[in-house]
Amino acid sequence: MSFNSRWVLAAAMLAAAAPAAADDVFPAARPKGHYADLDKLPDWGGVWTLEFGKGNPPNPAPEPKGAYKDSYLKAKALADANNGEFARQGGSYCAAPGMPYQMGVAQYPTEFVFAPGRVTVLFEAWTQVRRIFTDGRPHPADLEATYYGHSIGHWEGQTLVVDTVGLKPAAQLAQGMGHSDKERITERIHLSPSDPDQLVDELTVTDPEALEKPWTAVFRYRRHREWDELEFVCAENDRNPVDAQGHAKF
Repeated sequence: MSFNSRWVLAAAMLAAAAPAAADDVFPAARPKGHYADLDKLPDWGGVWTLEFGKGNPPNPAPEPKGAYKDSYLKAKALADANNGEFARQGGSYCAAPGMPYQMGVAQYPTEFVFAPGRVTVLFEAWTQVRRIFTDGRPHPADLEATYYGHSIGHWEGQTLVVDTVGLKPAAQLAQGMGHSDKERITERIHLSPSDPDQLVDELTVTDPEALEKPWTAVFRYRRHREWDELEFVCAENDRNPVDAQGHAKF
């Protein structure tokens, strides 16, 4: 490598390592001076648990198609032969289900934390975190697929409108049901107009490769101001016995 080439390479490395200019950083990373804006947002304080029963009809099941339907029917047949229990992807019960399944987990509470430029969703189940950026950023061009995808949102009055893409194959649409890389989740999250202690998530999943039609579900949550989330460490006190073939018994 010539001296000039080395100099150009060194200069490029220094430029890449330099701190980003203020204009290059989205507001969520520069919150100072924006906290007063949070008082304009709705009160989602406390923690929330999924509601069932009267006034909360069950959601319809997604309708997979093609190879995704074949895969689901195979998984369901195995579950039917195993007391209704679906095998977990990867075989680990400590792996979180991801989006959108996580929004319908019933027995553990969820908390929403507002900060300038973002809403952070804290799930007690599996001690998971979901970030919804509300600072105007787009989805990144080089998106890496994750269990919760990349979520961007904006406020329409008192409703948080969220768009999520970039979900990895292990993120569950429903038990035993997969999705393609075309999956997209849109949500409208708001307090019930008739009950300030009920939060409503109107969720729609589109996936032209895996679903016959868009799947819409409505999740309703009950507020508990007096509760705190508990620590959830899935691997702690793990005593699931393994047989000689390496299969877990439970």
